[in-house]
Amino acid sequence: MIGSLNHVGIAVPDINQALAFYRDVLGAKDCTEPKVLAPQGVKYAFVNLPSGQVELIEPYGETSPIIRFLEKNPKGGQHHICFEVEDINAAKALMETRGMRVLGEPRIGAHGTLVVFLHPGDAGGVLIELMESHKTHQDSDKAC
Repeated sequence: MIGSLNHVGIAVPDINQALAFYRDVLGAKDCTEPKVLAPQGVKYAFVNLPSGQVELIEPYGETSPIIRFLEKNPKGGQHHICFEVEDINAAKALMETRGMRVLGEPRIGAHGTLVVFLHPGDAGGVLIELMESHKTHQDSDKAC
């Protein structure tokens, strides 16, 4: 059921500073411009790598779930990992039958496809995002 690892989400207090680190220190050459996903309370950008992506996420708005994370981790850190699934509704139903707490209903994520999150208390302390596959989607707004 689980597909490819799509990305690792990193919460950051300043997305532009984080992009500069990936570009200027680590040498990333393919990053997207920051965009806002208001319904999820985040500003995000992707660092595209040969083996996947790093998603940088900064709080957006006073109710952003990233605010609480950064209160506990002021410098930022790994927030979640994302795996692709073929059918998000089937994956959600299967996870619920397996006793996983699914956080909400499927909603549009940063890649423009449906996502759900699994409670970290049921997943070894890791927040897991399941994302419906997007085989034809490519981000084209470059920042690196």
